[in-house]
Amino acid sequence: MKLAKRTLSFLAVATAMLLGTEMNSGRSVQARTPVQNSITEASDTSQGKIARAMSAGPDDVARSARIIDTDAEGNTVVLRDGSNGFTCMPGNPKVIGEPPMCVDVASLQWFADAKAHKPKPTNTVPGVTYMLAGATQRSDSDPNEKTSPAITVGPHWMIMWPFDAKTTGLPTTHKPTGAYIMWAGSPYAHVHIMGRP
Repeated sequence: MKLAKRTLSFLAVATAMLLGTEMNSGRSVQARTPVQNSITEASDTSQGKIARAMSAGPDDVARSARIIDTDAEGNTVVLRDGSNGFTCMPGNPKVIGEPPMCVDVASLQWFADAKAHKPKPTNTVPGVTYMLAGATQRSDSDPNEKTSPAITVGPHWMIMWPFDAKTTGLPTTHKPTGAYIMWAGSPYAHVHIMGRP
């Protein structure tokens, strides 16, 4: 367990360093494919969507993040420009698996690849995803599950990288505290860390 904790700590520090390098390079942050594609209700105001999107990330991340949504035609709409390399989305509280989230560039690519059903994610560095407003999901083991009852997940954050549960020693099912590997055994396995960072 100590090795797993040290490994997670190392990965978190390495990810932070890589993100800092990428954010300081001045590169434009663009999503190749929208991460979320369900449309929120017309009565949902832009300010309401921005507030919901910001609820997903730590204050210091959400404050300077780009905020995007999806219009009725499925096009990405920028609700607010950002400057820190993170993108936050309001999600749709009425759709299972579409929570508010804040993601870095690598995570944005990871989610776009998953949505496109690519054989494996193409991000070349670990990504960081925040879902501090909580989430719903269908399965801890199958990234393509669409029919199982909803699983409610409390506030958490994730490291989007193909972790192997056997080498980390982490469990592979949802737990309310600590960390676990979601979608273990698939190319989209990643670490869920429950609580706020």
